[in-house]
Amino acid sequence: MARAKYDKSQMHELLYQALETELGGEQVYLQAIECAVNDDLREEWNEYLEETRTHQEILLQEFEAFGLDPEVRTPGREIVAHHGRALVEAMVMAQEAGDPMAAQLVAGECVVLAETKDHLNWELIGYLADRATGDEKQVLKAAHDKVEKQEDHHLYHTTGWTRELWLESLGMPAVLPPPEEVRNVETAIGAARAEKARSDML
Repeated sequence: MARAKYDKSQMHELLYQALETELGGEQVYLQAIECAVNDDLREEWNEYLEETRTHQEILLQEFEAFGLDPEVRTPGREIVAHHGRALVEAMVMAQEAGDPMAAQLVAGECVVLAETKDHLNWELIGYLADRATGDEKQVLKAAHDKVEKQEDHHLYHTTGWTRELWLESLGMPAVLPPPEEVRNVETAIGAARAEKARSDML
């Protein structure tokens, strides 16, 4: 059997960080939902919350397959946890400032930040799946295939929501729900095309 061409210890580090990202993401979504003023956005984030919980379960299945302890704390994982707590704290600060619309904008930005890391994790897991062999390849590929489109959806759609809500707050024409939502964007190319076409939707 051909040897996998990547650093196994760093693969484990990525999985630890990915799990912590999903755990922190759950807390980010719980707080973001509290900040949501727009009903459609709140519904969207509730859907993402449930998918994030499913992603945790998928990662735990990977941990079991690879014999990894999900309780292990690495320096990188601790940094991911710190970032997650900071995002939640930022949303709480925004709520306490007393402007619900401003808090909603902060929540959108926090979700985009959290999902940027989450999206990167799963993109890297996809690269690992391409390089892996045997059972390891099957485990990584199965997990990636279940999650990839949902992660694309989370990142690109929330970016669209946050952009349009910002434009609305600036007194400029906004497309709500955003073009990414209307077009059900699931790729970077699709997101770029949706944003470019937004002027036709005003």
